[in-house]
Amino acid sequence: MFDITSILIPVGIVAGIGLIAGAGLAIASALMAVPVDEKAEKITEVLPGANCGACGFSGCAGYAAALSKGEAKNGMCIPGGEDAAAAIAGIIGGSAAPVEKKTAVVHCLGTYDNTSDKIEYQGVNSCAAAMQLFGGVASCAFGCIGLGDCQRACPYGAVNVCNGVSTINANLCKGCGLCSKACPKGIISLEPVGKAFVYCSSRVKGGETRKVCKAGCIGCMRCTKVCETGAITVTDFCASVDSAKCTGCGKCVDVCPAHIVRLRG
Repeated sequence: MFDITSILIPVGIVAGIGLIAGAGLAIASALMAVPVDEKAEKITEVLPGANCGACGFSGCAGYAAALSKGEAKNGMCIPGGEDAAAAIAGIIGGSAAPVEKKTAVVHCLGTYDNTSDKIEYQGVNSCAAAMQLFGGVASCAFGCIGLGDCQRACPYGAVNVCNGVSTINANLCKGCGLCSKACPKGIISLEPVGKAFVYCSSRVKGGETRKVCKAGCIGCMRCTKVCETGAITVTDFCASVDSAKCTGCGKCVDVCPAHIVRLRG
């Protein structure tokens, strides 16, 4: 004869264990719950979500948490710009902080019109990979490799490889800096607009530079002589501009014989 209790008893035991376990989990979640910072969540929602770290924090959530606690200044989110700063001010109070617009700059003009490759590379289509082989494919050891690691890292479509060298569309660039982090040569930097920049990264004497690239800095010092604010210096045979001192007058642009000093509009 079939005894239904032989089924009901095990089912009841399993159900009881489930209830006890569920109650235990509910109690544990209540005791171990992390308090939700609603202000930080609201700030995160108005940030661009690039998680680029340009603000100096681990990502948008990290910056939002710091803002909520008063441990960070508003206006540090370059990709978000003034719109994000205004939205943040509406959440944490105070006035919208000014945000200095910055865009990425590739310090190289090593197109195939100006230079050439020293080897025929047939490996992984990556600058980081190619750099492991004799420092890259380009004749200039300091120039752009041109295999597009920066382009793939850009979430805004602002970076393109044209004629062997990476270029930045300033109208699309948000200044997140992800392209700079992706560049194994370290020749991409974030710079404020309206200032002069040297589009070369060579660190050898002018004669050696011009042997491999027509658009290389020769360290002639002409730009330093006309700069009235002392914004330009030449180190290791290559000029560089201190954007904090540069007024954007353009005198250095006019005297550069290699035409590699340009204003970033």
